[in-house]
This record gives sequence, structure tokens and C-alpha cells, in this order.
Amino acid sequence: MEEIQMKLGFRIWLLIIVLALSLLSIFGLSPAFFQEGVLITNVDQNSSAFEQGLKQGQIIVGIDDEKIDGIEDFSKIVLEKFSSNENVKTIFKTQDSEIIFYSDEIPEVIVSEIPKTNIMLGLDLEGGSRALVQAQEKKLSSSEVGDLVKVISNRLDVYGIADMNVRSVSDLSGDNYVLIEIAGATPKDLEELISKQGKFEAKIGNETVFVGGDKDVTSVCRNDATCAGIDTCQKSETGYFCRFKFSIFLSEEAANKHANVTGGLEINVENPEYLSEKLDLYLDDNLVDSLFIGKGLKGRVETQIVISGSGTGEIQSEAYEDAEKSMHKLQTVLITGSLPYKLEIVKLDTISPTLGKEFIKSIFLAGLAALIAVSIVVFFRYKKFKSSIALLITSISEIIIILGVASFIEWNLDLPSIAGILATIGTGIDSQIIILDEAKQGMFLSIKQRMKRAFAIILGTYFTAVVALLPLLWAGAGLLKGFAITTILGISVGVLITRPAFTDMVKRIEE
Repeated sequence: MEEIQMKLGFRIWLLIIVLALSLLSIFGLSPAFFQEGVLITNVDQNSSAFEQGLKQGQIIVGIDDEKIDGIEDFSKIVLEKFSSNENVKTIFKTQDSEIIFYSDEIPEVIVSEIPKTNIMLGLDLEGGSRALVQAQEKKLSSSEVGDLVKVISNRLDVYGIADMNVRSVSDLSGDNYVLIEIAGATPKDLEELISKQGKFEAKIGNETVFVGGDKDVTSVCRNDATCAGIDTCQKSETGYFCRFKFSIFLSEEAANKHANVTGGLEINVENPEYLSEKLDLYLDDNLVDSLFIGKGLKGRVETQIVISGSGTGEIQSEAYEDAEKSMHKLQTVLITGSLPYKLEIVKLDTISPTLGKEFIKSIFLAGLAALIAVSIVVFFRYKKFKSSIALLITSISEIIIILGVASFIEWNLDLPSIAGILATIGTGIDSQIIILDEAKQGMFLSIKQRMKRAFAIILGTYFTAVVALLPLLWAGAGLLKGFAITTILGISVGVLITRPAFTDMVKRIEE
């Protein structure tokens, strides 16, 4: 064993150990290569599927007595099961439980294949929508942007969006933005979530009695049929309309204000069961509904209030869905409060997940072909097969270590990150060529001295590259951050681990 250690050297052993740890970080202690089933990536929190036990992160391995190998099996079984539009019993078998689901509709869940690695893909490769937003007519400080990020995150959490990323970014001019990425969402969905401020006000006459947010609203009933749901659906001249109702609980301060305002009202002459004014509900300065105030509430401190509204559609099912959507939106604004600033979308884009998968496949094949081509060129240039193999092993090791670190820190790999990996391969091969050229020089210097001289050149190139990459962390409002971080990570791994190991390999080959 000591002889093997002496032969390989400390630097090569360091490369082997780091490489093993990187593979462990990428694939985990128990690799998922042969794991069967589908992964639930999202469940609508307002759906019956969520209420009956289906949750994000569960792995479905079977439905009733049928085994699930992948998405095709899941889709086929589910479509056949719910094709009759009748209420049916379905048993979803997960890795550690069985969930009994009763419904006449397909469960509102989104599933995907079980990830084979711990590598997290960004929006560019996973598919979804991305928005870069800023406050209208106001330049926000970094602390104000931080508060805005928290409010937006809370709002998206309430909507049941699981796979999202909300963070603050800035550009070289010092302007601060919020970058929002949601996997699986369309640009229209994302725009609807963030383009409106969501300012809720309940007024009696011209007096505001309470607003959305936890200062005035302590609790909002959701996902409970006893205090929230669609009340009635009726036919109208233009189609159908459905009304919804849900309860909210006010803070003591808001309830007292409501009591003070109602205490000054008179009894409605035309309808003596109610007070002379209504409780008007406004969302973004638009009247949502006007509610009668019972005469028994005059001057009374009441913490529980019933909020109502309606939805419309050409057919009853459309009206029902519109009412549900309006109710959920109103509930969300009441829970989270309004956004502290009116926002404008600076950039809004989307990408197909299919395009992302094809891109990964193309990059993998192109990168492998490039490495093999470079190794062949090195072989014909230096006439040493071992040097060509060492260069190929070192370059592949760099890629594995970068992916291992990215998996460990849970860094999302996007298109700029992939570009950074490619740039790292290029700079790595340049450095290795320098080492090979120095090794081929005349024998006036020892091989050790020549390797030291080569490494001095590589270190100079490294520090120059890091300094040049630092501004990219903020350029383009943070959209190039992935490229900068991945490239800095890659060349740092090269200087600290792979280049020294390659130097030892070349020294042994030359000796």
C-alpha cells in the first residue's frame, strides 16, 4: 500500500478522493438508477387530492393493484380510471403509505420522472417562466428589495407553488430588482401573480375599516368546507354566475374600528334588517362586492366577518371555476397583504422543458466529442498516449467535481452555468497544454523546475480570470451570475486539485 501511495503521490490521491466525494454528492448514498415510480412535484393546496393526503415530494409506485414504472404508466392508468366521470375509489401507493382517493375527476397533481441524480436544473433546462421586476417610479434599496422578496415569496407559497426561486439581484449601475423563476408556469400565470399590487380595502362609505395582511386579518378560512366554498350557482341572462363565501377573523383593533364606524350608521329605511351603508370590498381600487351589514352588528365588536363574491361563465362549470379562482385570489391577498410597491415587469420569458432536455443532450455529446478530439490532437502533437489519456481523465474529473460541488450547495444549473462549465474545460485544456509544453522543453532545467514554471504561468492566468469574472456576478441584473460562479468554481478546482494532479502525472510519464 505504501508503495502504491509513493507511486501515485499526494496530489493524485487528493484528486481521487475529491472525485469520489463528488460522485457521492451527485448520486447520493443510495443511487436512484433503478428506482421505479413517479415523483409528485406539485399539488394544488385547494384540491381534494391535497386534502386526502397527496403531497409534494411523495413517490407513487402503484395505483390500485397496478405497478407504476414511469410517467407513461401513470398517465395511462389515471386516464382510464377517470374516463367515466363517476365517483371512483383509487388507492395511490407511495413508498411508505397508501392514500385512498375518492373523486370523479383526475387528481390535480403534477408528476415527473424520479431524478437519477442530485443535480438541480435551473429554469432554462427544467422549463417554466422567469420575470425580472422592479418597483414603479421608485429606486429601491437592498433592504427594501429584501422585504419585497419576502412578501412575493409568501404570496407564491399561498398559491401552492412549490418549485420556485425568488431572489434579489442588482446590476452594475446599482439598480435593484427581484428575479422570480417558477418551473412549469406560463408567462401569463406569472404575470397574473405579480403584475397587480393586490391592495385589499374594506370600506363603509369613505371610511376604511380594515385592509389585507396580518395586521388587520388574523386568520382566513381556506380548504375547509364549513367556512369557505362556493355557495350558489344560478343562470343569468349572459350565462351563469356562482357566489362564494369564506370567513375571516379580524384583529381586535380592526374589529373595534368596524364597531366604531357601524355605531354611527342608521337603519336602512327600505330594508330595516340592515344598516344604511354597505361593507364595500375593493381589490386594487376596483369594487369586488358590496355586503349588507345586519342591524345586529351596529356598534358591536365582531372579530368574525364573512366575505363573499362571485364568478361568471358561459356554462356553469366555467362560472364555478371562475368563482373558485376569484375566491382563492381574494383569500391570498387577505393573508399576505398587498405588495409594498406597484411593480413593473422589466423582462418576462419562458422556455420549454423539452428544449432544455434536448439542449443537455446536445451539450453532453458535443463536449464529449470535443474532449476526444483534443486528446487525439495532443497524441499526434506529443506522440505520447499516456499524456493524452491523462489530459482526458483530468478534464472529465473537473466536470464531475464541478457538478459534485453544485449538487452539494444545491446550485441550480442553468444555461449560463453550462457555458461556465464549457469555459472551464477550455481554460483547463489550455493549462494542461502549457504543462505538456514545459515538460517537452530542453533538459537545462529539471522536470520539477519546469513544472514549477508552468504552474506559475497557470496561477497568473487564474488570478487574471477571477478578477475579470467578478463584475459578471452583478452584470445583467444577475442573469450572468451562473456563468461567473461556475467558471470561478471550475478554474479554482483546476488550480487547487486537477492541475497539480496532472502535473504529477506528467512528471511520472516524463521520468
